Amino acid sequence: VQLQASGGGLVQAGGSLRLSCITSGRTFSTYVMGWFRQAPGKEREFLAAIWSRSVTYYADSVKGRFTISRDNAKNTMYLQMNSLKPEDTAVYYCAASPSSTQLMSIRAYNYWGQGTLVTVSS
Repeated sequence: VQLQASGGGLVQAGGSLRLSCITSGRTFSTYVMGWFRQAPGKEREFLAAIWSRSVTYYADSVKGRFTISRDNAKNTMYLQMNSLKPEDTAVYYCAASPSSTQLMSIRAYNYWGQGTLVTVSS
């Protein structure tokens, strides 16, 4: 399984971005998908996860501002990010997990995209 994240860029505080994660292979619908981010000097942080039938779970830090979604027909997952803040600046990673437990942990995910940089200016 290969993942490719895209959609990052420079945006002003209060703005929006939508990240995409395209996944190769015909088993996309069987994976739980997640988004993480990593700011300079910080650990990789869980943001959101989505199950095959679009059940979702969010970290408190992004709940109400970010929306995770997936299109199984297109093997693609999305992260709509609204009301962005300078502290949202980070490299954003998508990941795929064959299990449905401990999804806030990076260890639950077997496959990772290369990351896409999001920079939010004040």
